Amino acid sequence: MANNSGQTTLTFRVVGSQRLALTHVLNYPNPFTTHTTFWFEHNRPGEDLSVLVQILTVSGKLVKSMRRTINTPGNRSNEIDWDGRDDYGSRIGRGVYIYRLRVRSADGSVADVFEKLYIL
Repeated sequence: MANNSGQTTLTFRVVGSQRLALTHVLNYPNPFTTHTTFWFEHNRPGEDLSVLVQILTVSGKLVKSMRRTINTPGNRSNEIDWDGRDDYGSRIGRGVYIYRLRVRSADGSVADVFEKLYIL
């Protein structure tokens, strides 16, 4: 090192269990007009995860379902895009909607998160 000092910071998180955990769940941009991407962080890098995103009206009516299998080398996923259309291909109206993100790991662990999204 030739007497050159250096400094670095290491950040890590201690997880108490091996249960599937989701954090930082969001869609960006929010609000949106024609396109949004769903983002989340998980504690299962390198594993196949089955992801279900369901868009619901505030009264609970299912508008859109999207299923994907993802495998990310890190803890962040942003692989799910949505164009604001329902299951029949029609644009849905402006307003507030709820989305449910359900992630299932290969060992059967499941994590659910509900969030709001806005369409302009």
